[in-house]
Amino acid sequence: MTTARTWAIALTGLDGALVEVEADLSNQQPEFRIIGLADKALGEAVQRVHNASANCGLALPRRRLTVNLSPASLPKHGSSFDVAIAIAALATEGSMDAVSIAETVHIGELGLDGRLRPVPGVLPAVMAAAREGKRRVIVPLANEAEASLVEGIEVIGAVSLGDVARRHGADVEERPLDPVPAPSVQTADNGVAELGEVIGQRDAVDALIAAAAGGHHMLMSGPPGAGKTMLASRLPGILPELDDAEALEVASIRSLCGQAVGTLVRRPPFEAPHHSASIAALVGGGSRVLRPGAIARATHGVLFLDEVGEFNPSVLDALRQPLEKGEITIHRAGVTASFPASFQLILATNPCPCGNYGVRGGSCVCPPIAIRRYLGRLSGPLL
Repeated sequence: MTTARTWAIALTGLDGALVEVEADLSNQQPEFRIIGLADKALGEAVQRVHNASANCGLALPRRRLTVNLSPASLPKHGSSFDVAIAIAALATEGSMDAVSIAETVHIGELGLDGRLRPVPGVLPAVMAAAREGKRRVIVPLANEAEASLVEGIEVIGAVSLGDVARRHGADVEERPLDPVPAPSVQTADNGVAELGEVIGQRDAVDALIAAAAGGHHMLMSGPPGAGKTMLASRLPGILPELDDAEALEVASIRSLCGQAVGTLVRRPPFEAPHHSASIAALVGGGSRVLRPGAIARATHGVLFLDEVGEFNPSVLDALRQPLEKGEITIHRAGVTASFPASFQLILATNPCPCGNYGVRGGSCVCPPIAIRRYLGRLSGPLL
């Protein structure tokens, strides 16, 4: 057999597409080439596959080896294709079970010693594989717990390329290697602030409860130290817990951001970007790899903008379309990605630059034009 096929996943935002990885041997001058609209990081897989195979006791063919990523028109990026490329290349000489390889999706980056390294976006990638009808996926051991959150698909965690090859029937000596450790998992349930801890501020507490009950957005205006930030941080604690679909979507976004995911967290997320944040930090972006911004990370939870009078007006107006549609679509050269943006917006601001305008017993030194300019950063459509 000179041709071998397996599967990988190409992610665009949270959407994943099945990619057929096919390798072919030909009697020409020895070369290893990857085709199919691969980016630079993916093109560097050639050297990673060479070294990983050699260090695991697996010999690559010494003829011209061409690996095609199909569909060729779909952009592919990142190192998560390494394992699929290596297995397809090694299988061209018929040393492994072709049926097993063709029925398995491979996700993971290869280290030069042959170990499988964790990659971001494993959860949405496995979800995409399950939607496409695949029933088995091999991932780095560090990503096994994350991938296992998807029901209806067999998840196999592997330590090294040799482990993957043996799984497909290769006769290769087992070499003990320490698995690449997974990042520490942080849950949203540690140190949750409770609204019952607030003493006083009865009107503000009632307004927060009404906002939580009706899913309303909220703007709080008051002098520094009045408790605006304290109240906003306690809103997730009185919101309903996320259901399975919502928790899985939130976990997928966290995975895409490269954060560790071990279990489904039911607490609604809370995002509070600094007032110096750019539009890209808020809505997401990137050049070829589009990452979610604070809007997407706050999906099914709370987006809190403190000191909103200090935000750039163009950044605030970028919220208008996501608030109306419940999603954000990012367009870049050659790629478009959509992220969910169903969040509850909580804004907090001082009444003026000095913070004392309209405060009983306070002494505001701000001229009227400065007050109007400060509050004018919130456009009419946003309000």
